[in-house]
Amino acid sequence: MRDHVTSIDRVNYCAVIALAALSFMVLRKWISGGVCKSRVRLDGKTVVITGANTGIGKETARDMACRGARVVMACRDLTRAENAAEHIRRSTGNGNVVIRHLNLASLYSVQEFTKEFIATEERLDILINNAGVMMCPKWTTEDGFETQLAVNHLGHFLLTNLLLGMLKNSSPSRVVTVSSIAHVGGKIEVDDLFFDKRPYSPLVSYKQSKLANVLFSRELARRMKGTGVSSYCLHPGVIRTELSRHIESCYPMLKTLLSVPSMLLMKTPWQGAQTSIYCAVTEGLERKSGCYFSDCAEKDPAPEGKDDAVARRLWEESARLVGLNDRR
Repeated sequence: MRDHVTSIDRVNYCAVIALAALSFMVLRKWISGGVCKSRVRLDGKTVVITGANTGIGKETARDMACRGARVVMACRDLTRAENAAEHIRRSTGNGNVVIRHLNLASLYSVQEFTKEFIATEERLDILINNAGVMMCPKWTTEDGFETQLAVNHLGHFLLTNLLLGMLKNSSPSRVVTVSSIAHVGGKIEVDDLFFDKRPYSPLVSYKQSKLANVLFSRELARRMKGTGVSSYCLHPGVIRTELSRHIESCYPMLKTLLSVPSMLLMKTPWQGAQTSIYCAVTEGLERKSGCYFSDCAEKDPAPEGKDDAVARRLWEESARLVGLNDRR
């Protein structure tokens, strides 16, 4: 009798293990999200990717190189960028992968990058605004801007505008901006973008910058209508990358507690790059210019991400802050 009970327990135990394994596989598949299935080639095309030396930026660069594009990796750390570029060259067989210095926290650096690019490159088919910082302390850039808004929005705003001439000349072309689901609940305080009048919160600042990405992409699409330049923004998913380094440095215990769950429940960089790649290469997406994507599908942004009046005010204030009007 005891042997019979033991046998039943073993069967039940195996069933529980099998169910747990199946549940985990289903959960991982759901977390991994969509995969870009386009096989479009990019031979003869030029792609610029900011922050391409690590995380989803590096995976996006690798995919663009696999498709035959000339890939310009615009990065702040040239040593790490060269290491990443060499790895991409070797793994894809595409030697047309180059690095250029770009520090999005510096308007001067953005200007110098665009000057060199325009002087040395013949075309620009895809610009992927990928780089970003997340929930850092209240740091101020050399231009006097709060760092999260400066890097995540203002640097990319100036970069894109200075390259619009090349994008138009290379049309049909695309601008892809990596935002986040964190834009939900965000608010653009046009009169206090840098938290000079209100208490600084790393999270509130991050949400503002990611909402700025959504509104910038939307307004860019409106302004570029009829030019052949399309604009898209996206949420890449929750990904285990270096982007969370500021949170982990402030809360080391949290890093330890989340290390195992994050490996199980977060996307890999390759999975996180899929929606950026989808927006960059999918055929027939031009009619979706100005839209927001997640998991390789169009999704509705939060209501605050569809406020065209705020989008226009943010564009005008951004242009003033970066001196864009002074250059025209």
